[in-house]
Amino acid sequence: MNARPADPHQSRAFAAWGHGLYRHRHVVSWLWLAVILAIVPTIPLLPGRVLTGGFDDPSLPSSRALAALRDELGFPTRSAAVLYRIEGRDYAEPAVRRAVSDSLARAGAVPGVAAVIGPDLDSRRVGKSGRAAIALLALHDGPGRDDGHLAALERAVAVPVDAGVTIETLLVGSDAFFRDLAAATSNDLRRAELVTVPVAALTLLAVFGSVVAAGVPVVAGAATAVLGLGGIFALSFAVDMSVFTLNLATMLALGLGTDYALFVTSRFRDEIDAGASPAEAVERAVATAGRAVFFSAGMVLAGLAGLVAFPIDFLRSLGFAGLAAVAGAVIVSMTLLPALLGLIGYRIDALRVRARRGETGGTTWVRLASFVTRRPWPILATSFVVLVGAAWPFLGARLSTPDSRILPESFPTRRASALAAAEFDLGSGTPLLVLVRAPGPIIEVEHLATLRDLSEALARDPRVARVDGIVSLDPRLTTAQYRLLYANLGQGPDPWTRGIAATLVRGSLTLLSVSPSGDPLGKDTSSLVDAIRATVPAPGWRLEVGGISANALDLTRSLYGAFPRVVAFILATTAVLLFFTFRSILLPIKAIAMNLLSLGASYGALVLVFQDGALAGLPAPFAFPAMGFVESTLPILLFCTVFGLSMDYEVFLLSRVREAYLVTGDNLQSVTTAIGASARVITGAAAIVVAVAGSFAFAADVVQIKALGLGIALAVLVDATIVRALMVPAAMRLLGDWNWWVPGWIASPLGWTTPHWPSPADAREAPGAGVDACP
Repeated sequence: MNARPADPHQSRAFAAWGHGLYRHRHVVSWLWLAVILAIVPTIPLLPGRVLTGGFDDPSLPSSRALAALRDELGFPTRSAAVLYRIEGRDYAEPAVRRAVSDSLARAGAVPGVAAVIGPDLDSRRVGKSGRAAIALLALHDGPGRDDGHLAALERAVAVPVDAGVTIETLLVGSDAFFRDLAAATSNDLRRAELVTVPVAALTLLAVFGSVVAAGVPVVAGAATAVLGLGGIFALSFAVDMSVFTLNLATMLALGLGTDYALFVTSRFRDEIDAGASPAEAVERAVATAGRAVFFSAGMVLAGLAGLVAFPIDFLRSLGFAGLAAVAGAVIVSMTLLPALLGLIGYRIDALRVRARRGETGGTTWVRLASFVTRRPWPILATSFVVLVGAAWPFLGARLSTPDSRILPESFPTRRASALAAAEFDLGSGTPLLVLVRAPGPIIEVEHLATLRDLSEALARDPRVARVDGIVSLDPRLTTAQYRLLYANLGQGPDPWTRGIAATLVRGSLTLLSVSPSGDPLGKDTSSLVDAIRATVPAPGWRLEVGGISANALDLTRSLYGAFPRVVAFILATTAVLLFFTFRSILLPIKAIAMNLLSLGASYGALVLVFQDGALAGLPAPFAFPAMGFVESTLPILLFCTVFGLSMDYEVFLLSRVREAYLVTGDNLQSVTTAIGASARVITGAAAIVVAVAGSFAFAADVVQIKALGLGIALAVLVDATIVRALMVPAAMRLLGDWNWWVPGWIASPLGWTTPHWPSPADAREAPGAGVDACP
C-alpha cells in the first residue's frame, strides 16, 4: 500500500513520535515494566495517605461563627454522641442508669474528652420509648482524632455483659462518620474492580473478536490505573487527598485508559489490514488516533482542572486525582501502547474467537446514518425535546451536603442516625448554634430582656422545635429574676446556673441553641438560617449562625458562586481545543451545545433517582436509596468530569468525518462513511466507560459513589447514542459545508491554506489528507 502523505504540521509530529516509539519499542517496554514494578508496592500504602473530610472552608459565615464560639466563648466545637439502645428495659430503672453512668465515667477518663453531658441532666435525652438514651461528649480540638482514639472511646462506653443489662452503644459524630465512610469507600472500590475488569475484557473481545487485540487495551487500562494511583500517592505528600480520590481515579483510569487504547489499537489493526507494515501501522495510528487521543484528553484535563479552583479540599483533591488519572491515560496511550503494538505486529489478530465482519457500507450504522440525514429536522427536533425533557427535573433539585444517609444501613453511624431519628426530635442532635453579640454586657437587664424576646420569637417559629440559652431555663422566671441569677457570674447560689453562665456567657457574647423542627438539611431549616441571620433584635446587636445545617447551606452557596466561572473556563478551553482540532468555527459550538444536553439529561436522572426515589423500590443491586436531595458537589463533579469525557466520542467521530471530507469534499458522504467506519469502535469504547462507571453505580454502597457512577454512565450512554447516532449526523447534514468554515481573517494568520469548502480534487491534493486525527 502506498504511504499517505503526512500533515506538515501536527500530524507529522505525531507520526514522527510513533516512528521513534517503534524503533525503541523494546527499551520503552522494559522501562514501563520497571516503572510499574516501582509503583505497585506503594498502592497498598494509599489508604493510609488519603484523608476523610475535606468539606471545610474557613471563609464561610458558619465557619467564622464556629471559630468565634471556640476562640471567644471557649465553647467546644468538636463533639461526639453516645447512643444507648436498651434491650427490654427502661432507662429509668436503677440498674440501667447505673450501667450508663459507669459507661460515661469511663468515657470521661479517655484522653481528649473535655466534658460529658449525660441523659440524667436533661430529660429530653431519654428516647420517646424510654428504652434509648443519648449522651454528649465535648472533645478537645487537639491531637487524638485518629481511629485509635475512636476505638478507645468505643471500648470505654461499651456496657459489659456482666452489668446485668443488655445495652448496645453506638458512637456517632463527624470522626465516626468519616471513619465509616473511609471503610465503605474501600469496600466499594474492591467490589467495583471485581466487576469492571471482566466486563471491560468481554466488551473488548466482542469489539475485536481476538484475544490478543482485546488484551492490549486491558493491559493499557491496568497500566493507567497503576500510574494514576501512583500519582495520587506522590501528590498526597504535597496536598491533602480525599478518600474519594481512589474511586474517581480508578474509574477514570480504567475507563479512559482502556478507551484510548481501544481507539489506537483499532486504527493500528485497520492499517495492518490495509497492507501496512507494523512500523507504518504504528506511525499512522499515532498520527491519527493518537492525535485525537491527545486533543480529546486535553478537554478532559480542562474539565478536571476546574475542580482545582474550588475552595474546599474535597473537590481540589478530586481534581488533582482526576488530572493524574487522565495524564496517566495519555502517557500510556502515547508511549507504552505504541511500543506494545510494535512488538505484537502482525499477530494483533491472533487467538480469534469469531470471524472478522465488515464494518463499513451496508451495516446497520450506515443505514441509520442514511435514515437520519434524509430526515434531519424531525430527528434533531425530537432528540432535542427528549433531552430537554430528561433534564427538566433538575430545575427542582434540592442541593445539600452529605450526612450519614449516604452510608450503607449496616454501618454503625447509619444505624445510630436511624435510632436517633426514631427516638428523639429530628433536629435536636444537629441544632443551629446562634452566637449573639450585644452592644454591652449580655447580663445587663435590658440586654437580657432583648435576648428573652429573641428566644421567645424564635420558639414561636414553626420551623423551630425548641430554643436553649441562658434565658430559657424556666418559663416561670422573669427577666429580673434572670438578672439576679447572673448578677455575679460564677458565684451565684445555684450550681446549675453557675455552670450555664460559665459555659455560655463571655462579656457581650452568649450562645443560643436552636433545634429545627424538621430535617436539619431540609428547605425549611435553610430558610430558618437565613431568617436568623437577617434578624436584628435591637440596634447594635448581631447574630451569627453555625452548625451542620448552616454549614451545609453556606457550602452549597459558596460552591455554586464559583461554579459559573469554572463552567466558563471549561467551555472556553474546550471550544479553543475543538477549533484547533477541526479548524472550524461552528463544530465547536455544536459539540458543546450537544454535550450540555447530554449532561443535562444525566442531571435530571439524578434528581429523579436520588432526590425523588424513582428506583428505591427495585430489588438489589438495582435499587438506589432516596435521599430527598442531591449531594451539592455532585453536579459540579459530573460537569467537570463528564463534559470532557463524553466529548471523546464526538471528537473521534468528527475526526473521521473530517478525514473523509478532505478526501471527497462531499459533506453528506463524509458523515455516512465516518459513522460506518467508526461506529463499532466508538460504541465499544462507550460501552466500556458505561460498564466501568456502572459497576461503581451498582456495586457501591456509598450513595455519593453510586450517584457519580450512575451520572457518568448515563451521560456517556446518552452521548454515544442519541447525540452521536442521531443529533450529530442530523446537524452536520443541515450545516453542510458550513461545518468547516473558518473566516479568512482567522485562517490566514494561522497559516491555514486549506480552502474553506474544498473541492474533491483540491482535497485529494491537500497535504495530510487522510491522516487527520481519525480513530
